[in-house]
Amino acid sequence: MNFAEIDKEYVLQTYARNYVRFVKGENSILYDENGRDYVDFGSGIAVCSVGHANPRLADALCDQAKKLIHVSNLYLIDTQALLAKRLAELSGYDVRTFFANSGAEANEGAIKMARKYGEVEGEVKRYKIITLEHSFHGRTITALKATGQESMHNYFGPYPDGFVYARDIEHVYDLIDDHTVAVMVELVQGEGGVEPMDRDAMQRLSKELKSRDILLIVDEVQTGIYRTGEVLASNLYGITPDIITLAKGLGGGVPIGAVMTTHKEILKTGEHGSTFGGNFLSTRAALEVLDILEEHKLSGELDHMLLLFERRLKDIASKFDDLFEKEVGVGFMRGLRVKDTKDAGEIISAAFDERVVVLKAGKNTVRFLPVLTITKEEMELGFERFERALAAL
Repeated sequence: MNFAEIDKEYVLQTYARNYVRFVKGENSILYDENGRDYVDFGSGIAVCSVGHANPRLADALCDQAKKLIHVSNLYLIDTQALLAKRLAELSGYDVRTFFANSGAEANEGAIKMARKYGEVEGEVKRYKIITLEHSFHGRTITALKATGQESMHNYFGPYPDGFVYARDIEHVYDLIDDHTVAVMVELVQGEGGVEPMDRDAMQRLSKELKSRDILLIVDEVQTGIYRTGEVLASNLYGITPDIITLAKGLGGGVPIGAVMTTHKEILKTGEHGSTFGGNFLSTRAALEVLDILEEHKLSGELDHMLLLFERRLKDIASKFDDLFEKEVGVGFMRGLRVKDTKDAGEIISAAFDERVVVLKAGKNTVRFLPVLTITKEEMELGFERFERALAAL
């Protein structure tokens, strides 16, 4: 059966697919239908946090599926309650959580919370939300408008009003006015080129916003759940946001999104909802993912592998300085900045030919988002193949 032809005939062609057909995986290794193995340094775009076919996650999903998958949010979902409690405890923040199905939905929820806050708090209706140029917040109409990349706004207007874009953190201050209700940032811009925000600048901004009763929304769809080495990038940056959004790695591959907020009473019954959000299957998956990753962190293995991975990338950037400008990123969210933008695509293609999966970020960055449980052997095999690809260019 020719699955590629079926895909081209019946699936809306919104992706520039590579038509390799992966059929199974084991932690950082993917296998295609011909039995060839690939080292996965992309983890499904930061989703497969505990690796492919993780036996503990698989067992948890099978166990839950035999009991209940879904009953809707009209009834108590015990795994959802436990997950909300776990996120509060692990993050160290005094929050309540709303569960959705994706990062875009989580960001939509965050925007609704901010708009409600601007409606009911203060003497003037506040609705403006400042985001950063080169940011990415999702593909729904409102999340897309929140995204500070003008090229993504073609064709889909008219958009909701009230979003303005800052060049950088310092420019945010110039854009604040009486109608500003929130600032929304990624602490490490993923699609924007694996670009970390300056820690001191973020702490100053957080303090200033709090003094002016302006909400700080941190989009942790990609940075959250140990991707930067801590539970949240917000923990790493030493700030306490008003609203935090999560998705990607939280479910280990099972779709889930979350909106955590310190404003526990901001939304009332009926003001927001989701049919599938936080059902038994997705929240059971997330609970198991958190257990696995907390153990991995406490054992010291996560931090050890983070350092090894960073060191190897820095060595490659130095060794192939004709191709790369520098190594960038935080934790297991890293990149190699290319000197010539046309080289990024060629490097990714050459790496794939050597059976190692890497991604692109922005126009000039080769992005690395390995599974968080990657082993030293898997890492070394991947970099051996990656260097072989670079040497052949």
